[in-house]
Amino acid sequence: MRIISFSADGIKNAAKNGFYDWLSQQDADFVCVQDLRCSEYDLQEDTFLPNEYNAYFLDDVNGKDNGVALYCRKMPKAIITGLGFVDFDMEGRYIQADYEHLSVGCLLAPSAEQGNAEQQSRKAEFYGMLQGHLKKIQNKRRDFIFCGNWHLAHTPADVQDTERNSNSSGFLPEERQWMNEIIDAGYVDAFREINSDIDEFSWWPEGERGTNGWRTDFQIVSQALKYAVEYGAIVNAKEFSSHAPVIM
Repeated sequence: MRIISFSADGIKNAAKNGFYDWLSQQDADFVCVQDLRCSEYDLQEDTFLPNEYNAYFLDDVNGKDNGVALYCRKMPKAIITGLGFVDFDMEGRYIQADYEHLSVGCLLAPSAEQGNAEQQSRKAEFYGMLQGHLKKIQNKRRDFIFCGNWHLAHTPADVQDTERNSNSSGFLPEERQWMNEIIDAGYVDAFREINSDIDEFSWWPEGERGTNGWRTDFQIVSQALKYAVEYGAIVNAKEFSSHAPVIM
């Protein structure tokens, strides 16, 4: 099974930059796309509806911000939209495909501008609710794969300039602890199961690759899938947005 996760900075711009041309050559079973910045209604062109996939979208309430998409080669038994977090679900942050014993989710976590206490508090609220949700679903007889832009980096190996970013939103101690608690609850960072390099980044907030890189795009999987992880790569050779696609 091959899964691609990609944060688009606007899916129409990513398409212009060649994302769907590249995708057509990847033979992926699932493609999780975050940060569409448009509504499903705006995506009626064939480019956004590849024939080999069943395509599902969840919009932000205003159809201009956030938004997630899930492309599934095999038709799922059910599509779940939202996490049950009323305020956040209105923002188009999560969509999930359910199969017999597996669920694949596409997640766009909230971000916070540097120094914006209100946004940072709301981000903390989201992660508190997410941790509770992830613990609850462990009682289900199925495995989970959560692909997304988590808007945080977990360890010093995931940030190119740790000293510069030690007080930056996305790398604050409490944010790193959120991910610690998710891992401690029985989930696995799939990429880190097969790659421990300290120069693997998926996001460049300043746009220029090679400087101030972060790894904020994770595929977090159930513990039972730990030994099923065989391969992982961050695709830096192509630039479709400020984020690079992650293939697992």
